[in-house]
Amino acid sequence: MREFSYDVVTIGGGPAGMAAALAAREAGAERVLILERDRELGGILQQCIHNGFGLRRFEEELTGPGYAHRYIDMIRATDIDVWLDTTVLAAEPGGVVTSVSPHAGLQVVRAKSVVYAMGCRERTRGAIRTPGSRPAGVFTAGAAQRMVNMEGYLPGREVVIVGSGDIGLIMARRMTFEGARVKAVFEIMPYSNGLTRNIVQCLEDFGIPLYLGHSVTAIHGKDRVTGITVSQVNDRLEVIDGTAFDVACDCVLLSVGLIPENELGRAAGVVLDPITNGARVDQFRRTSIPGFFAAGNVLHVHDLVDWVSEEAAIAGRSAARHARGELAASGRERPVAAGDGLRTVVPQRLSDFEPGKMSVRFYFRAARPMGASLLQLWADGALAFERKLRVVKPSEMIVADIPVRKIGDAAALDFRVVPAPDRIEADDEIEEEA
Repeated sequence: MREFSYDVVTIGGGPAGMAAALAAREAGAERVLILERDRELGGILQQCIHNGFGLRRFEEELTGPGYAHRYIDMIRATDIDVWLDTTVLAAEPGGVVTSVSPHAGLQVVRAKSVVYAMGCRERTRGAIRTPGSRPAGVFTAGAAQRMVNMEGYLPGREVVIVGSGDIGLIMARRMTFEGARVKAVFEIMPYSNGLTRNIVQCLEDFGIPLYLGHSVTAIHGKDRVTGITVSQVNDRLEVIDGTAFDVACDCVLLSVGLIPENELGRAAGVVLDPITNGARVDQFRRTSIPGFFAAGNVLHVHDLVDWVSEEAAIAGRSAARHARGELAASGRERPVAAGDGLRTVVPQRLSDFEPGKMSVRFYFRAARPMGASLLQLWADGALAFERKLRVVKPSEMIVADIPVRKIGDAAALDFRVVPAPDRIEADDEIEEEA
């Protein structure tokens, strides 16, 4: 067994891991290492051959591999070390990271700072407990995406998609391009869980129907799937009797949500948020374990990779400063709550501000769709900040920079999204501050 020492180690070589490593190196960390279990950097981006990436980060539209290779080229232009085909077995408090690979065997890295950047995984049929038989032909949308885009296999010809997550919507279009017939997309919620642009470009443009408020109540077939039974659900997501109908198909793709890959953090004792399933962090992306940071989809599931890279850069800079002994202790920590109209907020706590800091960026997910709305910050029970929003959708992240002067010394912070009063124009994007 060999041992190594590094200032900053990022676990994961996808968009979050690469952005964190680059930011750490730029912030002064002298020895930076990326650990990646796949045989190449880039993570999920390598199989996302559609465009739509990079509009915020690079101000141009790129494919997933195109976005990934921008970062890969930046990594190659530095002295950052990269270990590919390397699986991390444990990341223990104190910065002891144990990994294994087929070419190097068991290795231990002692790091001053560790950044969790493991991304997320898809929910499977077992996670949503769909009844029926268990034939071949049922895949997660991401698995099907890899089969089609990277391995050259078509998983089916008569396809239905369960769930309206972005990967499922994109695969509806991709399967259509490959000659398959996508019969429908079924979503149990009364609203779509994908970006609006994907609803339009992947479904509406191809005449693929989207059934909201419908649940798959059975999967049929012995050796190969032959069809599904679908039923309407009420506002409590309970099946409505007498609404069932059958759809013949030879392939079912599941796009029913993503789960942060937090097994390493959980084993190390990191405090997790029960809603995001990611670590509870402060504005520096510090977890509850000193020297451990988190960013990207392992922290909370993002809608745009540009936000992943931006957040990972925060974690990378903080990790470098911690390794150099420049990041002050947390000091007084204040809880941040997702109140009315919101499901999640990140960060979930605030540490002492840096001198000269003007604002803190927060990321939110709405609890339900709303029209013209107000994002509000209530500090110690008093309205401190308001911003107008044209529309609110659970599928689209809300990002807001909150001035430090509005946060002040409040002991408790509560964010809310409420319907905008009639006097506010829905298309007015000017920020309102109380």
